[in-house]
This record gives sequence, C-alpha cells and structure tokens, in this order.
Amino acid sequence: MDLVVEGNLYLKGEIIKGCVGIEDGKIKAVKKILKGDEKLDFGEKLIMPAGVDAHVHFRDPGFTYKEDFSTGSMSAAFGGISCVLDMPNTKPKVNTANVFKEKLGIAKGKSYVDFGLYADGNSDEIENLGKICTGFKIYSYEMDDNLLEKKLNEIEKTGKTVAVHGEDKNFFREMKTSNLSDYLHSRPNEAEEKMIQKIVSMNKKNVHICHISAKESINILKNNGVTSEVTPHHLLLNIDSDLGPKGKVNPPLRTEKDNEALWDALRNGTIDIVASDHAPHTLEEKQEFDDASPGVPGVETTLPIMMYFTKNEKISLSRVVNAVCEKPSEIFGLNKGKIKEGSDADLIVFDLKNEKKISANMLHSKCGWTPFENFHGVFPVCTIIRGEIVVENNEIMVNPGFGKFAGEKYA
Repeated sequence: MDLVVEGNLYLKGEIIKGCVGIEDGKIKAVKKILKGDEKLDFGEKLIMPAGVDAHVHFRDPGFTYKEDFSTGSMSAAFGGISCVLDMPNTKPKVNTANVFKEKLGIAKGKSYVDFGLYADGNSDEIENLGKICTGFKIYSYEMDDNLLEKKLNEIEKTGKTVAVHGEDKNFFREMKTSNLSDYLHSRPNEAEEKMIQKIVSMNKKNVHICHISAKESINILKNNGVTSEVTPHHLLLNIDSDLGPKGKVNPPLRTEKDNEALWDALRNGTIDIVASDHAPHTLEEKQEFDDASPGVPGVETTLPIMMYFTKNEKISLSRVVNAVCEKPSEIFGLNKGKIKEGSDADLIVFDLKNEKKISANMLHSKCGWTPFENFHGVFPVCTIIRGEIVVENNEIMVNPGFGKFAGEKYA
C-alpha cells in the first residue's frame, strides 16, 4: 500500500475502528490492520467518504469577478467536498462541444478538487455533448412544453442524467419586489409544483430535479422514478430570515412550513441528495432587492452544516453520508462516495468536537459573504482526494490543477 489511513471508519452505517489501504489513488483494502509505506493515524476521529456536490456555479469562464474554478474548488476542498459538478450557464454557455472543451481546459488548469461539467440541455448538439459531458442542465421556465419534452427525449438517448430546474413560468407574477415575501409571491409554490408534476408525467429516464423548495412538490416525487435534491438554504432559511437582497434566490426562499416539510422528506429519503447550488454574486450585486442577482454561495458550508445537525440529532449520520456522498456519486456515475475497494480514495476526517460558528472571513469563496453567517458547522480537519492530502490543518496542500475531470480514467 502507498498509504494507510487509520481511525474510526464510517462503513455501511456503522462506525468501526479500522484501516483504509490506498494504492494508485484507489482504495485497495479496508481491514482492521494494514501495513503501508506511509501511515496516517487519526486516532478516535471520524473518517468518512468525501462529499460530492452535484450543483455548483463556479462562474468560470465569463463571470470570474464573482468566483472562478480556483476559488470555488478551494472552498469545496475546505468543506470536505472532493468532487463538484459545475453548471453550464457560464459565458459563453456550454452548448457546443468546442465550448465544452474550452471550459474543460480552464477547469483542469485551476481546480483543487475533482469535477464534472454539465452541458446546456437546450443545445443543438445534444448527441455530441452527451459523449463528453457529465450531465445536462435544463431551465424549464425557459422552454415551452413541446421543446422541454423534445430535449428530454434527446438527452434520454445519450444515457446521461439531466438536472432540471423545475418552475413553470406560467405561474410567475410580473411585479416589483422589495423583500423576500414579495419575491415568494412572484414565484409561488404552485410554479414548482406544476412543473414537477409535468416532468414526472413525461416518464423519462435519468431525470434529476434540482433544489426542491415547496412542500407541495414532495408527494409528487414519491415512487415516480426521478431523483431530487434539496439545498441547505431551502432547509434552513425562509422569508422571515433577516437577509434582504442576499436571500434572493431561485427558486425563492419560502416559509417555515416548507422548511419543515423538506427536512422530513430528506430524513425519510423522499428527497435523495443535498447539493449546495453554490451561486455566488458580489455584495454590490446584492444591494437593491428588485435588481439583485439571484443566488447564494454554499459549497464550503453544506457538509459542515449537515454534520452539525447530525451531531445535534436532527438527521442521522447515515442519511447525511448517503445524501452528500453515496447517492450523488450513484446518480452521476462517479467512482466516489464510498469507503470500499475500487473506489477513489476520497476521504474526510472529522473531529466532532471541533464545532465552529460560521463567518464569511473564515471561508474561501471570492464573493466574500455567506447567508449562513453565525450558523454552526463542523468542518473537516483533513480532506484526502485520490490518496493525496488536499487540506490539512486549515491549509491547502496541493497546487491548482490537482483536480481531475471525473469523466477521465485516473492514472
């Protein structure tokens, strides 16, 4: 073994004292005792598979004054995320194979963590893009029903997962908004509910519904063949949060009743995964409510916040590991998310006593703010990707470009 990592391992729902043997970036063995060229003994600390964030906007290329692949991926690494899937609404949009390859080159040169890239599901090159992208993204409110079904059919033939932003623009209200309550009124729960109903009724394979936010959407998801995600901001924030324009996000923050329903659906597995929808904007872009750009940062805080709620028994550890590590890997065909032989050796180490109050100045996103100021999180003390220590003692240990495209075979 090149490396042996020892500690309290999370394995199949249990915490067991043991060792993970790593060779050539993969997990070679998981046993009580192992010998290797190098050993990392984490004592009584918890060792888990690293997280996969299936929904980030790293703004690169085109909007790098807000974030770029370097700062975004560094944030991910510090938050215990070993792989991110980046959305295609950069500039230019990722809607041709040539643009995809250009963006891939940018990410390869900058990323600290492994990554996948989505392509635009409204492209004229679905077949070509399907051979190289990690998945497709569709904004349903940009399409009529016929075009939506046509594109879902084309994507289904590629075998790739399509992530859908499910809101029906026919239920939007054109109005001036000056607060979170107004904004919810302009994009009501019904807009999400009706669009998800429509998508489910089309009965396509490999459909993933992004950022579920409305309590009415939850029953539609049950046993209907789609997968779905929830964000920390839709779980924890609502129209009564004191955020002003910073809290403007699509779909909108809703009510405390929606929060409670989403927690229940996450706990019982109706909602499959947690993803950040990390969508940073500068503070200047968050000043006037009606003109504020929608979106919040979150890739660095998602898993630490979920670990805090595990520690405080709001959600089980096994459910968090499934929702942040295992299931995203399964949905998008990644060899990550589990401590098992043959998987990528992506591990994170937690000292559960190491709880911190979150503040923007401790985070690494270029945008410089967080909607979770003063929330509590348990941050990993070490992040390992493909057997290499990437973060340790609050320091980045690798160079930009260490991260690999998750569609390629690793050496």
